[in-house]
Amino acid sequence: MIKRQLLILAFPAILLTGCAELNSLIQSVPTDAPLSEAEVVEGLKEALIVGSKNSSSILSAVDGYYGDELVKILLPEEASIIIDNLAKIPGGDKLVEDVVLRINRAAEDAAKEVAPIFINSIKQMTISDAFGILKGADNAATQYLSNTTRTDLYNLYKPKIRQSTEKDILGGVSTKESWEALTGKWNLFANSIAGKLAGFNSVNTDLDDYLTNRALDGMFLKVEDEEKKIRTNISARISPLLEKVFGSLDN
Repeated sequence: MIKRQLLILAFPAILLTGCAELNSLIQSVPTDAPLSEAEVVEGLKEALIVGSKNSSSILSAVDGYYGDELVKILLPEEASIIIDNLAKIPGGDKLVEDVVLRINRAAEDAAKEVAPIFINSIKQMTISDAFGILKGADNAATQYLSNTTRTDLYNLYKPKIRQSTEKDILGGVSTKESWEALTGKWNLFANSIAGKLAGFNSVNTDLDDYLTNRALDGMFLKVEDEEKKIRTNISARISPLLEKVFGSLDN
């Protein structure tokens, strides 16, 4: 009984001694230990997923495209003749803006579905990709995503853009039909002897292609913004892994 009481009294001292040794051991571990390959890869994947989801959320909201002048999709400059002519019609200005609104709404709708495409690419990132991104420019991760996902995103966006441009806007004529009529006549002239002598160039007649690429440019602009936040803004590093991986660049 006496031995048991002595043991009970001695236990706290033993425990405190053990804790002191443990604390000493913890303090002896370097906090600036080099990043492992696994940490770099996982950290970059996490950053890309965070950035792509944030970008998708921003642009898929109502007015995500339409309300942001940096990414708002406008008709190409070559469409100015169509716009000028519509403006002469009562309510024509509103009609043009309705077309632009419809195009941007289509892009906002497509933006809701981009995350799985981004994540599929991110999962395939190699160690070489990760270190290249970590040590690369402020938009290195964005460039990686652009190179690996743009084709799939194009195939996602273009059908939605096409649905918008094929809707009738005036007298049973759609935006696409008006555009093709305009550019078709222009290209005949630009490709003629007189046009070539004058130095004119033909224009891209695929309106859906033009608008789709502008929509994707807007998406990657937002991804780039999110990437820069994580690289330069400590508060944007929302996990210990992001703090460690991108904190290694702060010095």
